[in-house]
Amino acid sequence: MKRTKIISVIAVICGCIAVLSTNAATLPAGTTITVSTVSAFSSKTVVGRTFEAKLAQDVSVKGHVLMKAGSKVFGKVASSRYNPRKNDPLTVELISVSVNGRNVAVKTNAFQPGSPPKTGRQAHYGHTAGTLMITPGTLMQFQLLQPVTL
Repeated sequence: MKRTKIISVIAVICGCIAVLSTNAATLPAGTTITVSTVSAFSSKTVVGRTFEAKLAQDVSVKGHVLMKAGSKVFGKVASSRYNPRKNDPLTVELISVSVNGRNVAVKTNAFQPGSPPKTGRQAHYGHTAGTLMITPGTLMQFQLLQPVTL
């Protein structure tokens, strides 16, 4: 009797693992993820600070929607002008996406919001004058640098 219960439990666990593995999907590197910011930040925000966004559109692979529009996304400030001795442009990258109630780590390219430099001098030194404000609702596009298994 005891042996039958153990075998039954093992069979159920194996069945659950099989179901989960068939539901697993992979987003390939290069997949575009478009987000809309939820929180505000600026070009003078401290490097490493996180921000919240949401998927602006569904992300699908071969016709199957793997991430739905409106899902939570988290990013971080990769570079900024927080340090007054540096003139780094504001760049941000995504760090995780919420899928089915769990956060999945992602690695994306760095995105530079805002307008391009207006003058040759600004382009040469990689900066613009003033503070760039990123307001809620700002659209940003990222590409996955590594595949992500969901």
